[in-house]
Amino acid sequence: MFVRNKRSVGRGGEYEYLQIVRSYREGGKVRQQIIGTLGRRDQLVASGELDGLLKSLAKFSEKLRVVEAVRESGLVARTARQWGPALVFGRLWERQGLPDLLRSLARDRKFEFDLERAAFALALQRLCAPGSDLAGSQWLKTVEAPGCEDLVLQHFYRTTAFLARVRQDLESRLFHRDLNLFNQTLEVVFLDTTSLYCYRDTETEWRKRGYSRDHRPDLPQFVLCVAVNATGWPIAWEIFPGNTADQKALVQVVELLRQRFRIRRVTVVADRGMISRDTITLLTEHEQAPFDYVLGCRMRRQKEVSAAVLARAGRYHQVADNLEVKEVRVGERRYVVCRNPQEAARDAAVREAILEKLREKLAKQGAKAMVGNKGFARFLKVAKHSVSIDAEAVKRDARLDGKFVLTTNTELSTAEVAQTYKSLWRVERTFREQKSTLEVRPLYHHRDDTCLGHLVASFLALRLEVDLQQRLEERESKVSWPDLMRDLGQVQSVLVELDGQRYQLRTDMVGAAYQAFAAAGVRPPSPVTHLGPVS
Repeated sequence: MFVRNKRSVGRGGEYEYLQIVRSYREGGKVRQQIIGTLGRRDQLVASGELDGLLKSLAKFSEKLRVVEAVRESGLVARTARQWGPALVFGRLWERQGLPDLLRSLARDRKFEFDLERAAFALALQRLCAPGSDLAGSQWLKTVEAPGCEDLVLQHFYRTTAFLARVRQDLESRLFHRDLNLFNQTLEVVFLDTTSLYCYRDTETEWRKRGYSRDHRPDLPQFVLCVAVNATGWPIAWEIFPGNTADQKALVQVVELLRQRFRIRRVTVVADRGMISRDTITLLTEHEQAPFDYVLGCRMRRQKEVSAAVLARAGRYHQVADNLEVKEVRVGERRYVVCRNPQEAARDAAVREAILEKLREKLAKQGAKAMVGNKGFARFLKVAKHSVSIDAEAVKRDARLDGKFVLTTNTELSTAEVAQTYKSLWRVERTFREQKSTLEVRPLYHHRDDTCLGHLVASFLALRLEVDLQQRLEERESKVSWPDLMRDLGQVQSVLVELDGQRYQLRTDMVGAAYQAFAAAGVRPPSPVTHLGPVS
């Protein structure tokens, strides 16, 4: 039924009458029946009878009655909890098969709490409110997540210890499940490492001081290596003591890929910090499973690259607006020199600005002030009693403008080699998410096993984030991650009581929340849900 506005012309002019009409189907045709005429619209509105009628009818609708009670009587909500992130990431968590997988791994262990829910809560905290486990156990009280209501701090600690014990088995099962469930391919593997410091001064078997990318050499750290495939999907991770060099980490991860996943032949793509003769030997000369590789070279530190490769004349071939390539062979080794004309122009301008400033300072302040400046020192030639600009050093530096050099053993064309390496941004983006939007830190755990479990929970959170981002990209939804998380957080569950009955209200969805729900395949909850009588 519905209310129809019927226009009628009489002696006094044109009037509008409100009618209650019922639609029904008869013989395949839709017909309408007038149930009654309420009267002239202007008179009903002026007298207030229309408002009284609507309020009277609202008494017979539970949802409208709750809304009206909130509006007029100032009904106070009992609780308000964040709901959006748990709904969206909960669906992705289920789709990745994590509930069944975690319950299977914990089958032989006796936990008096729901370990799967605790693992989800840990991952959700990394996405929404990074902090210590203590802070997480308090934050969870502000979240509407089924099955997480009774979780407390000790459950978080026990879950991180459990995740540390099963991390290798968990990774293997996820890898094979992803291949089948998401049709993931493994023809190209991108590898990169990062360091994660923890707020403990004491070094342990795993927590070691080493090269810190976060500029915190005063704190012990872990080294984390993550492998992603060509689509940016995380396929493997490995954790090392904090003093592990990048090359050693790469060697161990490659062995992990061979042994744990039975990988036959893929192309490993890694940044210039990982290249060494031992690395290339491992990738190419292993008896069982040689790997193809595309590796970045250190242009200044590798003598063969600086002296032979970059000095070799040759014509560049344009493969994109900002990318030119040429091939150089030194013996049996194949190199690809890549040049970005735009970057080359910028590098030249920056160097000329440095040289101009250097000339001014040499004339005014003398040589002593210049030698200690690293930015200037590489262009200086120091003699016994004088310092001058080194023309050869300037020439060598100009040779590097806008360039990067790759070495490879593949049969890919030079253009394919360059574009494959440029795709390394996928794993670099993974680390930006791992250390910024995802916020793996802070690490406050005293024990190594709980620290490792914390990192495993962070990796599970990373899978959820990448999953949602890829779904948004497929739908061509352009929204920044901070905006998305902010809008999701505004979708809240509000519990109210009215006439001895409990109701759950959903706040309005704003901004990117609609896109996140649609991408994850989640139907937004009803604005009002009747939960039953107050117990």
